[in-house]
Amino acid sequence: LMVWLRRTTHYLFIVVVAVNSTLLTINAGDYIFYTDWAWTSFVVFSISQSTMLVVGAIYYMLFTGVPGTATYYATIMTIHTWVAKGAWFALGYPYDFVVTPVWIPSAMLLDLTYWATRRNKHAAIIIGGTLVGLSLPIFNMINLLLVRDPLEMAFKYPRPTLPPYMTPIEPQVGKFYNSPVALGSGAAAVLSVPIAALGAKLNTWTYRWMAA
Repeated sequence: LMVWLRRTTHYLFIVVVAVNSTLLTINAGDYIFYTDWAWTSFVVFSISQSTMLVVGAIYYMLFTGVPGTATYYATIMTIHTWVAKGAWFALGYPYDFVVTPVWIPSAMLLDLTYWATRRNKHAAIIIGGTLVGLSLPIFNMINLLLVRDPLEMAFKYPRPTLPPYMTPIEPQVGKFYNSPVALGSGAAAVLSVPIAALGAKLNTWTYRWMAA
């Protein structure tokens, strides 16, 4: 019974984090959010997505002990988000209205770190967490450059519940800083390491709680 409860607790956490990542993407990753806050939003988005990915991916990877599990987890997040995009489509928005983040390559780097260091948990936390934070903003900026003009989309499909002070405006590129990718990568790399450590610790706490 305890083995069954322990496994159930792990899988429940995995599902909760995957669903939360989907909700986070819908709220932080749609076109209107990008255009309202210009480059500032990209930094916020980079941090939120990097930390959300790393906490669930490292938890799941250490739970199974198998390199490749983080990539599998990122795939679950991606599928969830693509399915959730259907809700926007049902409301009359184009299906590409929400930009699905590129999680999988960053998760692959986490898996490679775990595999290359012979399943060293601390190396996965420090090196893997840093690589996730550094790489995800880069991949997502490339992702954004490949989609349709976000400002045009924001004006064409305004969010009905958007307050007047949040209406789309011309992005003020370079007003606060010149490189949102560099700032996003730097901030995400720093914050992803302690969040990765938290994910690893959650794995330990879960076992202790279920064994008590």
